[in-house]
Amino acid sequence: MIVTAVPRVAQIAREVWKPLAVLFIWDVIVTATYLVLPFQAPELPLTLFGSALALFLGFRSNSAYQRWWEGRSLWGLMINASRNLARAARNFLPDPEARDMKRTIVLRQIAYVNALRCQLRKQKVDAEVLRFLSKGEADFALSRTNTANGIVDGTGRRIDLARRNGWIDTIQQTSMESVLIDIANAQGGMERLKNTPLPNQYRFFPTIFTHLFCILLPIGLVETLGFATPLGSTVAGLMFLAVLAIGDDLVDPFANTVHDLPLNAMCRTIEIDLLQSIGDEAPEPLVADKTGVLW
Repeated sequence: MIVTAVPRVAQIAREVWKPLAVLFIWDVIVTATYLVLPFQAPELPLTLFGSALALFLGFRSNSAYQRWWEGRSLWGLMINASRNLARAARNFLPDPEARDMKRTIVLRQIAYVNALRCQLRKQKVDAEVLRFLSKGEADFALSRTNTANGIVDGTGRRIDLARRNGWIDTIQQTSMESVLIDIANAQGGMERLKNTPLPNQYRFFPTIFTHLFCILLPIGLVETLGFATPLGSTVAGLMFLAVLAIGDDLVDPFANTVHDLPLNAMCRTIEIDLLQSIGDEAPEPLVADKTGVLW
């Protein structure tokens, strides 16, 4: 996620130069054709076309932003639920004999959020997951189709074992299970966003209509702007292409691009909070890189 207050010109140029170059070349071809071989430009209702297209693109961008914000809200719930689970493990398992159980539950939750991060980004499970699980625990989780869910299932079994050992009672077990339910519900919401893209009509038609409008734009403006047509048409087309790109950037909040949610940073936040809750040394928070992107 780009966190700098002022967009960097280099970043903007990398994202828009290709469509802008194609649009400018087309504008120059139309303008040169009109000046060398004058033709009667058709009276295109560009104002009407542009207004309708702007409404269409605005509605699509709002839908994409709602998906992005829902993803951020679900990760906020995941952070809070992780803290709640660690606090419950610390407070409900004060018995010295339950020390290893308490640490296991906390460390498994750190492994879980990192496994979920990898799944949402369609990456292989990385070292941030494996270093918080023992060999047997890792093998069991990796054998599951849904690795993150396998880790949560294992945590639930350990909570049940703590109850059977007499370290917690049924009320405390129910309280901790309710936190696991919150975690599972948040994961389900994230998987829904990841596996259910915007309907094809929201993705296909805006792209076609925007490109068609950019093609017609210089034809409708050349008689009025003359030599300035390439500049005026390119700037106008840039605004519509930018709105189209915004929707594309936000529609998948877990795609691991510079515009998506900083899952690495949020997983590090959970790791810091949970390790400190059990008195372990914690790493430093992640910060934005030199380009102003927080991953």
